[in-house]
Amino acid sequence: MSVLEATKRRFVPVSVFQLFSIGIGPSSSHTVGPMRAARSFVQELEAEGHLPLIASLTIELFGSLAMTGKGHATDIAVLLGMEGESPESIDPNCVQERVARIESEKTLRLLGLHEVPFVIEEHLQFHKGKRFTFHSNAMRFKAYDAKGAVLLSDIYYSVGGGFVVPQEQALEPSFTSTAEDIIPYPFQTCEELQYHCRENKMTIAELMMENEKTWKSEEQIREGILKIWHVMQACVERGIQQEGILPGGLEVKRRAAEMYRTLTQNGDLIKDPSEIFDWVSLFALAVNEENAAGGRVVTAPTNGAAGIIPAVLHYYQKFIPSFSEEGVITFFLTAAAIGILYKEGASLSAAEMGCQGEVGVATSMAAGGLAAALGGSNAQIENAAEIGMEHNLGLTCDPIAGLVQIPCIERNTMGAIKAINAMRLAMHNDGEHRVTLDQVIAAMRQTGEDMQSKYKETAEGGLALFVPVNLPEC
Repeated sequence: MSVLEATKRRFVPVSVFQLFSIGIGPSSSHTVGPMRAARSFVQELEAEGHLPLIASLTIELFGSLAMTGKGHATDIAVLLGMEGESPESIDPNCVQERVARIESEKTLRLLGLHEVPFVIEEHLQFHKGKRFTFHSNAMRFKAYDAKGAVLLSDIYYSVGGGFVVPQEQALEPSFTSTAEDIIPYPFQTCEELQYHCRENKMTIAELMMENEKTWKSEEQIREGILKIWHVMQACVERGIQQEGILPGGLEVKRRAAEMYRTLTQNGDLIKDPSEIFDWVSLFALAVNEENAAGGRVVTAPTNGAAGIIPAVLHYYQKFIPSFSEEGVITFFLTAAAIGILYKEGASLSAAEMGCQGEVGVATSMAAGGLAAALGGSNAQIENAAEIGMEHNLGLTCDPIAGLVQIPCIERNTMGAIKAINAMRLAMHNDGEHRVTLDQVIAAMRQTGEDMQSKYKETAEGGLALFVPVNLPEC
């Protein structure tokens, strides 16, 4: 059963703070998700009292994680997850030092509590060309005692956006939510979302706020959203200050700092109106160069597409006179609702959908969010989101050398500009549109299912095939 089939058999409420989570680069599915999975595995060992008994362990990566995991830092992520690190709290500046210590000492400190021998070349295995049925991004962890008996063996799937599905949920996905997780306005389709809004005379953002109150107070929700916004701003600030060559061996030069100097050499004066798009591109470049360097970013809704929503929000802040923090909150709540529709109706995973599941979804979310922040009707918001995806259908994921650099960084600039264009087209209309958001999500899902695997984050097709590079093998 694929994750696409499984999602239609279950409904688990998703929060705005799950779609927008603070983590590190370069990939939500290949870095953030695997780190969370590895940490969960060791925490389970600790909960069952096995931690002191562990004499050795193995980590196996399959599918896209095996094919492009080295370039996406999956190997580093699982090692640090085993040591108890989480994407939200890890210090990116300490990563290389930690990995060097693991390599030199040939040991892992599980949760920082129990040390076991670990030789990366022997105990961390990349099974290229092998994948599990449920999802391409599969990991298998095994822990052994001193006699070689298996203490625990678990499989996890990183299904996009940092979300992780354990094997037991993949086998039996029709579980129910707990009482405290029952939201007042559940929806899996845009038709259901719009119905709730009409019946209760709410905007999409207002409905999402009521759902979010299932878990937090309104004050906490507002504070949490603004914190996410501030992290995005800090990421842009870091990105426009850093120079040099991105890691990985492609010798990709960071461009945001130089571009920022060029744009600000005459102050804020814009001589050519098209310079606005240079600024939008700058914001996206800054974020995605930080992501490629393993810096702290906000998954929005993935790391590979992390620059689009911050770039559009910075456009809103810098160029729209009506900018307000209330508009930022409206933006995030609305964008999250749209992201939920894609997670429920298709997937946020490039390994399953191609880049339409990352850049395409982020473009759609940003277009709808911006329309909402500017006072658009629910119909105009849907139209903006639909346009944003309609013109990303079929977008492949073909990272050169398996790195989240080419074409990923520039692709975020294109997605951000496309989102603004989609919003403007929708706002010039009264909201009536021929193609619904549900229809475009269904088309995206079918396109992803039909897309050949070599175009879905394997670095075997597209640009990755026609731009050969000489990098060391895993």
